Amino acid sequence: MKKLIICKFIYLCLVLIACNAQIKEQTKTGNDKIIGGGCEGCELMYIGTPEKITAESTSDGWRDGTQKLMITGKVFQRDGRTPAPDVIVYYWHTDEKGLYSSKKTTPAAAREHGHLRGWVKSDDNGNYTIKTSRPANYPDEEMAAHIHLSIKEPAIKNEYFADLYFDDDPLYLGHKKKYGQLDRAGTEILRPLIKDNIQIAEHDIILGLNIPHYPTDTSTRIRSGLQIGEDQPSFLPIHAYGPDKGTQTCPVCKYGRYHGIIYFAGANTDWNKVKQWLQFLEAESLKRTQYLKVYFVYGNSNNYSKEERQRLLEKTGDELSIKNTALTFVPSFSDKATEAYLNKINPEAENTFIIYKHRVIVEKFINLQPVRDNFNRISSALDHTRGNYFQLPAPAHQ
Repeated sequence: MKKLIICKFIYLCLVLIACNAQIKEQTKTGNDKIIGGGCEGCELMYIGTPEKITAESTSDGWRDGTQKLMITGKVFQRDGRTPAPDVIVYYWHTDEKGLYSSKKTTPAAAREHGHLRGWVKSDDNGNYTIKTSRPANYPDEEMAAHIHLSIKEPAIKNEYFADLYFDDDPLYLGHKKKYGQLDRAGTEILRPLIKDNIQIAEHDIILGLNIPHYPTDTSTRIRSGLQIGEDQPSFLPIHAYGPDKGTQTCPVCKYGRYHGIIYFAGANTDWNKVKQWLQFLEAESLKRTQYLKVYFVYGNSNNYSKEERQRLLEKTGDELSIKNTALTFVPSFSDKATEAYLNKINPEAENTFIIYKHRVIVEKFINLQPVRDNFNRISSALDHTRGNYFQLPAPAHQ
């Protein structure tokens, strides 16, 4: 009996030692850190929460504000493709004087957020809509106007924050230079368009994107390009053939308001496959001329010669009778002069396809073979991400 008690005691000690070791290991690897890194003020999202939260919220600003603002979009899982239902998004922002003003109905404990606040919960398809007013920047401060978001996922214990700024706010450039572009849970930029005196901005939320300590994808698949939900950066490829030939026009600077697809090809280039892709993309461009811009960017750094690269793309363009697709190149995908490095393209990837809309990356594919199924995948992605172009003139193909 004594022997049995001693054995059990030793076993319990070993279990406790193992548990303590595991706790220490979790601390060491950061598993016990707060997802998002903490959020000052986000806890106020739980004060005054309505009993039922729907996919649409209307604040006092929509009724009383000078400039109405509608933010609409989808909430996606980390892959940027799968809709995420039942995610609560709490928002708060300043009034048209730049103040977090309160009303009698504002809960005392939440007055620092003012009365322009509300909640939405993504529906079964991830949709949400916020109807509010456009905020102003803080009085006597050189900080761009912004909207705060606090995001609470069903499976994550704590909330985490994201901030939204406006692309037409002159103060934003100073903010960007000072703080950089964080793109937490999706691009931090709202690009409002006007319809019936209402500013409308599409904004998709990508759960976990650039959120510290968020559970990571440990798969070993090849990686290339920025992530869905981030802004497509500006860069200056050399246009060898097609639209803007002879220039270093930035694709998104000139045509960023439209729908675009950029086909990057690097060191592992099979030109027979490249030509098949270019023929397909040219056909897509002709079919979608009213709004789609298509670019091919060749970034093979091996034996680079600007003159030879120019001749190669001109020959390819003539052979395929390219009209709408811009055939461009950069010395390498790490090149600083053209700022190609900002795209984070892996030169070992056979190809990387980036689809953007209103300058935001909305889809991405890596190492696709030019076969019918993949052509259909690209076409379907273009259909799915097209969006609304009601107030835009057709892009000028030069």
